[in-house]
Amino acid sequence: MLTLARIQAAAARIAPYIRITPVLTSQILDDRAQARIYFKAENQQAVGAFKARGAINAVFSLSPAVAAGGVVTHSSGNHAAAVAYAARLRGIAAHIVMPTTVSSIKRANVLAAGGIIVDCEPTLVSREQTAARVLATQGGTMIHPYNDLDVMAGQGTAALELLAAHPDLDIVLCPVGGGGLLSGTAVAVKTLHPHIRVVGTEPAAADDAAESFRTKILVRPTTPPVTIADGLRSALGELTFAEIIAHVDDIVTVDEPRIVAATRLLTQCFAQPIEPSSAVPLAALLHHAIPNSQGKRIGIILTGGNVMA
Repeated sequence: MLTLARIQAAAARIAPYIRITPVLTSQILDDRAQARIYFKAENQQAVGAFKARGAINAVFSLSPAVAAGGVVTHSSGNHAAAVAYAARLRGIAAHIVMPTTVSSIKRANVLAAGGIIVDCEPTLVSREQTAARVLATQGGTMIHPYNDLDVMAGQGTAALELLAAHPDLDIVLCPVGGGGLLSGTAVAVKTLHPHIRVVGTEPAAADDAAESFRTKILVRPTTPPVTIADGLRSALGELTFAEIIAHVDDIVTVDEPRIVAATRLLTQCFAQPIEPSSAVPLAALLHHAIPNSQGKRIGIILTGGNVMA
C-alpha cells in the first residue's frame, strides 16, 4: 500500500532535482467558478510536467547495481521525457517505448533528455509487448508510467507542497488517466486532512476510471480513447485502482468542448502553456460537475505544459 511516509520519503529523495512549483491564482477564474482556486503549477516543473516527480523518485530508488543496467518504460509523452531526464541525472541509459502517434513536442523532449526511443503502435497491448521485448533484449528495470508505488509516491509530493502552502483547502481536484497522480494525491491529502474532498476528473471520452470507480471493478479499455487530453488516455492499474477506491471521494467526467474552452481560459489567464489534460479539473468545476463547490477553497494540480505540436 501507498503511505504518507513513503510520499514524504520521496519528497526528500527528489528535492535536489525538482522545482518547488508556484501556486497560482486568478480573480477571473475565481469569479467564474464562484470559489477560491489555488492552481499548483506543475506545468513549470522539470520536463514541463508533474511526471518528473514520480520518475525521479523511481529511478533514484534503485540500488547502484540495479541502476547500472538502465531503465525502460512505455509512455505517450510526459512520463517518457521524465524517465529519460531522471536517467540522465543518474547517468544511466533509458529506453523509451512510445506510440508513433505522440505529439512532436513530447517526442522531442525525450530525445533532448537523452532517451532512446523505440516506436510502437498506439495501443496499450503494443506498448506493453514492446517494452517487454526491450527488457528481454536490452535488460534494465521497468519504470511503469503509473502502476508503481515509487512513481505514485513521487507524484503525491505535489500535493504535499500544495497543502504546505494552503492547508485550509476544502476540495482538491486532479486529472486522472493511469491514476498515479490521483492515488498519490489522495493518500497525501486524506492522511493529513481527512475532511478535504479529493475528486478525480476525467474526459467523458476516456471514462474508464469513472466507470471503474462506480462499479468497483477495474475496467481496461481494449482500444485507446480519442480525446484532446492526450495525457489522460491511459487506463488505471491494479495499484492505482486500489488506492483510488480507498481514498478518493468521487470521479467526474467532462466533455471535449468544455475541456477545450477551459484550456483556452487557463492559457489566457496565466499566459503560459497549459495542456488540455491540465484543464479537465477546471472544466468540471466551471460546468457544475463538482457538487457543493461554491464558496469553497479548491486546489487544482495543473499537470503539464507540453502543448501538442
